[in-house]
Amino acid sequence: MSDAEAVEVELSAVLKSTQEMLNEEKWTRATLGNYSAAQFKELDVILKECQEARLYEELKNLCDEHLNHTKNSIIALYISGMIALSRQIIDDSAIVNLVNIFVDNHKWVIVKYLCEGILEYGESKFALRTLAECYRNENNEEGIYGIWERLVKVDIEEAELAKSLAERYEKLGDIEATVDYYKKALHRYINKAVYKEVKDIWEKLLDYIPEDLDFFLSVQKKIAKNIDKEKAGVLLKDLYEICKKRNDTSTSIAILKIVLEYDDRDIQARREITDCYRRQYAGHSQLEDYIRISSLAQGPRNVREAITDFEKHIAFDKGNFVYHRTWGVGRIASVQGDDIVIDFAKKRNHSMSLKMAVNALQTLSKNHIWVLKAIWKKEKLHEKVKNDYQWALKTVIRSFDNSCDIRRIKAELVPQVLSPGEWAGWSTKARDILKSDPNFGVSPENIDLFTVRDRPISLEEKLYNEFKAEKSFFDRVTTIREFVSRKDAEIDSEYFTEMFSYFTTYLKSYNQVSEQVVASYLLVKDLVTKYPHLGTGLSLNFTEIFNAIEDIPVLFLNLKDVKLREEFLRHIKLFISNWANIYVNLFPYALSPGIIQQLKAGGSEDSLTAMTANSFENFRDFREAVVWLFKNSCAEEWYQKANIPYEKQLITLIHILDISYREIENHRDTTENRKINKQVYNILFTEGTLSRFIAEADGYTILRIYTFINDVKDLDPADKIKLRNVILEKFPDFKFLGEEEKKATVLGLIVTMAKYQEKQRQLAKLIAEDVPANSREIEFAKSLGDLRENAEYKAALEKQAILNATLAKLSDEIERAQRFDPSTISTSRAGFGTKVTLKNSSSGKEESYTLLGPWESDPDNNVISYLSPFGGTLLNKEVGEQFDFTANNEKISYVVEKISAAL
Repeated sequence: MSDAEAVEVELSAVLKSTQEMLNEEKWTRATLGNYSAAQFKELDVILKECQEARLYEELKNLCDEHLNHTKNSIIALYISGMIALSRQIIDDSAIVNLVNIFVDNHKWVIVKYLCEGILEYGESKFALRTLAECYRNENNEEGIYGIWERLVKVDIEEAELAKSLAERYEKLGDIEATVDYYKKALHRYINKAVYKEVKDIWEKLLDYIPEDLDFFLSVQKKIAKNIDKEKAGVLLKDLYEICKKRNDTSTSIAILKIVLEYDDRDIQARREITDCYRRQYAGHSQLEDYIRISSLAQGPRNVREAITDFEKHIAFDKGNFVYHRTWGVGRIASVQGDDIVIDFAKKRNHSMSLKMAVNALQTLSKNHIWVLKAIWKKEKLHEKVKNDYQWALKTVIRSFDNSCDIRRIKAELVPQVLSPGEWAGWSTKARDILKSDPNFGVSPENIDLFTVRDRPISLEEKLYNEFKAEKSFFDRVTTIREFVSRKDAEIDSEYFTEMFSYFTTYLKSYNQVSEQVVASYLLVKDLVTKYPHLGTGLSLNFTEIFNAIEDIPVLFLNLKDVKLREEFLRHIKLFISNWANIYVNLFPYALSPGIIQQLKAGGSEDSLTAMTANSFENFRDFREAVVWLFKNSCAEEWYQKANIPYEKQLITLIHILDISYREIENHRDTTENRKINKQVYNILFTEGTLSRFIAEADGYTILRIYTFINDVKDLDPADKIKLRNVILEKFPDFKFLGEEEKKATVLGLIVTMAKYQEKQRQLAKLIAEDVPANSREIEFAKSLGDLRENAEYKAALEKQAILNATLAKLSDEIERAQRFDPSTISTSRAGFGTKVTLKNSSSGKEESYTLLGPWESDPDNNVISYLSPFGGTLLNKEVGEQFDFTANNEKISYVVEKISAAL
């Protein structure tokens, strides 16, 4: 017996045995009382054997089929459910139903065994909650708390248990754990908008970690957003009182500003901030005057305007620095009442009023980069900036309201401090520092703006802040990937929870499937595969999402992430039955070698052939696909079966070259068109494809190819000259077409609809009947043997050459054909579709001619082509117009007597 036969026997035996077990369970109507944990252990043995024999798929299908008509089969539910868990299948309904059956019947020993089995494959909120219930029935308090800790980690919405754990550790005196769980509970209650719990926990944390100002200032933003701004202001007042007791005036002012931003009518907060300013600027000579002028302490003026005005004025004191857009940096020499004297480098002892100074000057701190450039020696500043990156970055960023992008940093340092050459290396390291140093962050409004932190920030909080600042959905995808890629990534942290929730929101509520919905599904599924507990409560069904997509190619192009595109294609292959057709339709947009490989492996080479033919036929829509296929697949058998004449392939590439030049000139998709243009140019000219083809082609073919090339007006004339030289080397007497001939060749043929349809029928017959019949003739002739003396084979090959030439010529003519609309006929001039009556002045006879195209030409019946010499002469002639025409060395004079419609 072969190995394959042995496997087949083993498969049949296992499935048969399982089927017998299922039938016995059904026929004997086994009660729940007959089941014990020992029996499930026996089923575990069967599962292990099946796993080793790689029979999981067949076994699960058998049990799922059984459940269709026996939904409460214990054996089927267990086997199907455990296989689903082992394969990380998100649908865990089978095992959940099984556990609930035993819970309802209070079989806690079995419930515990099942839940512990589930948890061996990863954390599950359902299994943990149920296991906690088991421990409650056992009065196992330690076990319950252990389960609660695991639950709080995996259930990002669980607030009550987090608070209970905090209270437990509070009793035990474990402050670190207490704070950790209170923080978790606080964030979750904020998300639930339960203000009472938020207030209680806020007060608890103020007792334990009053120094963690960043935490409180960050949390208050969430409270203001999710609950209420004024309530956030109330909580901030508690934080303010702590800072006040510590004499931390700067932080106190910052907190009170937020309070007044939330409620500008808070009189008490206004009084408090005025007192804070008095303490901060106690030695300022003009303090009380500036408080009065700005109406800071009281009055009808809006408090935020008053604060802004006060801070402008208070900066004007002796010894402080200012900036004027004409005179540069200056230093205040004195302040006497309303008169200020300033020493600028080029304008000493300049006097101006306080009001003018406030409006005309910008106040600068003594560490502002402009001040340092003005008062430090250039060599000193250069060395400091060059060697102390952190100091330089902090100095520049803080100089501009603690918000600065890399371009501004460069503008301040180059060339006054660093040379352009020095900047190249300096900026690389500076970017790394801005990215990784915990003392730097980003603005929550703009990812490009860097800030300096008063207190160091953790890397995970730094990434979280970047995530919030990102405006692009796909940039956020990159950021959350970076977050989870870290070895110490805390998946149960509130930072990750908020980022993850951003994507799950797309899956919970959508009216139509957008690229964001698909991307969220793919990202979330990937994260759930790594961390199964994240999938609890989520319904993830790719087939359902995919079937709701309105335009698959457009959505694919809008997935601005390479990994997500690859996953999208992989899921189509896994879950969509007609994946091959979808792959074919997507290839012109995806241009993925993987698609080609999958289609070949799946036996869909005919589809690849059809796709190739369609891409060339509709090259204007699929330019990139044509270029990719020609460059990467022209040697493939499925490509060649498309039967696209090589000349037509080259002409198509020339058309694409011309189109890309015109698109670039019109500034449409410039980057993409430059890319296509470069690829085609390299194929045709750099790689010598055109030159090689011309070396083997006949004169007529060369004429056609060159005519198309010559019509690409933006092509470098040097390339055209080189091509002409190649042609002249082969055909020294070759004559290139004149402008009129070129126009007739390139612009195509004007044809009637009847003739166009007739030619299409001829082409269809060639493709559907004549070519296949010839192929059969060739195959039959080959079967006769000895091809050297095989007359039938030679005749069949000659016929094939004629058919291919006819097919190529007819396809090209149809492609160039322009169908004529009879409703556009004008009888004011001779043109296509008109009948022209002439008087032959030489013979005195009347002659009539119908002007049509070369397809309709019938000289015996006086139907002539507008491309013929006589037809071309007739074009655009008017009634009464006289003209001469020479035929067979005889000059004949005509007069146009009548023009009428012929169609």
